[in-house]
Amino acid sequence: MKIRQAEERDTENFSKLIQEVENTTNFMLYGPGERKFNPEAQRKMIQALRAEENSNIFLAEADSGLAGYLIAKGGSVCRTKHTAYLVIGIKEGFRGFGIGTRLFEELFSWGKQVGIHRLELTVMTENLAGVSLYKKMGFEIEGTKKNSLLVDGEYKDEFYMSRIL
Repeated sequence: MKIRQAEERDTENFSKLIQEVENTTNFMLYGPGERKFNPEAQRKMIQALRAEENSNIFLAEADSGLAGYLIAKGGSVCRTKHTAYLVIGIKEGFRGFGIGTRLFEELFSWGKQVGIHRLELTVMTENLAGVSLYKKMGFEIEGTKKNSLLVDGEYKDEFYMSRIL
């Protein structure tokens, strides 16, 4: 398994990976089938994040293709440039094999190099595997966003979590 930064050449495969992750879990912001396959939007996102010193996309690449991603979106104003908001997704069949850990390790190394001090994310409280991974990686729960999401007609709470590098 290789962890590397996304490049424009990854556009189509990255777009397919996001769609596949969202279609195989109910724990992402977009529900299954909700986001339309749009390589052009992913290309623009890769370009935009690569242009920002405090943003990045990390990809986990297996022999069979992309297996996971971790997006770090850095703060856009002086008072938040030291922060990054995170989104992670692991392809079904690759979950539970340490890919998330490897993505976070790469993120931490990069974050220290570019001056990221605070990492933030949200996770549905019932996503036990996600919460466990984040705690293992040093994230702490800062609070609960009550009724934050409406999933299949039910309101879901999210934990707001952070880690200081």
